[in-house]
Amino acid sequence: MTSSARKRRVTARVVADYGAILFAGVLYAGALRYLVLPSAVILTGTEGIAAALSYYFDAYWVFVVLYTAFQAGLLLFAAARMPATFVRRTLATVLTVIVALALLPEYEFASPEPENERIILVLFGGLLAGAAKAIAFKHRGSTGDEDIPGAYFAMKYLKPVGSIAIIAAVFSTAFGMLMALLKHGDFAAVVNTLMYTCIYIFASAETLNNLYHRFSLVAVDVVTKRADLVGRSIREKLPHRTCLIQPARGGHSNNAFDLVRIVVTREELPAVLKTIHRADPDCFHYDFELRGISRSYYIPPIGQAGDTPRPARGLGGLGGGPADPEGTGAEDAGKRA
Repeated sequence: MTSSARKRRVTARVVADYGAILFAGVLYAGALRYLVLPSAVILTGTEGIAAALSYYFDAYWVFVVLYTAFQAGLLLFAAARMPATFVRRTLATVLTVIVALALLPEYEFASPEPENERIILVLFGGLLAGAAKAIAFKHRGSTGDEDIPGAYFAMKYLKPVGSIAIIAAVFSTAFGMLMALLKHGDFAAVVNTLMYTCIYIFASAETLNNLYHRFSLVAVDVVTKRADLVGRSIREKLPHRTCLIQPARGGHSNNAFDLVRIVVTREELPAVLKTIHRADPDCFHYDFELRGISRSYYIPPIGQAGDTPRPARGLGGLGGGPADPEGTGAEDAGKRA
């Protein structure tokens, strides 16, 4: 591929990525403006603090102002700890959310009272918010707030991003419940809001975890007579991954085979399966989910392309070299964006 063609390809990909994260910002702002905030549930992270105070003062602008201030602080944290591409794209998404929150006209799509359609607002708001977060993460950015420390700790501890959001929600929900109790003095109403808040958090976190798979790990076993070719093809496709090859024997035919095993993220799985089929169309393979993997397993930092090789391989193993959780080793294959 010529240099000019490569530049055009990279430019097209960057433009598509930014288009997707801007769409994610508008989608997230719309979910907040029309579904989540009218239902008066407590959001996760600093958004939850901003929402609780806006409910207390009955002032939508309080949420917008506090949201902006909190995101500025979190973006400074991201700039110090995360890859530059992630910071730039998160900034673009957050600015889109802020502008959309300020400019979106006021509409009411459902009645937020518990006896009416509050559950619809909460569920649909959680689905849209989770989808917006997943779109931003897939394109190497985020919607800000708890997604920033969530991405950092997900890389450090190899946990799904949505799981970190649930932890952040504990503190914001406690603050929100306190503010609601101070305002209304009605414990039953506070418990009612808590129940709807839990539904929202579960819906958004599960949507995110089901759509964004960078931190979901699977093992792929391949039974083949062309183990060297399969292993070499996998390493060429994903240079930061390696595999284990061991002899096997068919229980029915008693024929000799090789078993090739590789551990990849669910995000990488489709590319790996295509590579295996090209190398040996007659092989037999299966995959299964993994839990409790060693922290030495390497996952490219959010903000770095998933197929970008690490500059230094390290110890090897089924998944590649030791983890680089802060993104310092790969510090920005994302500089192409």
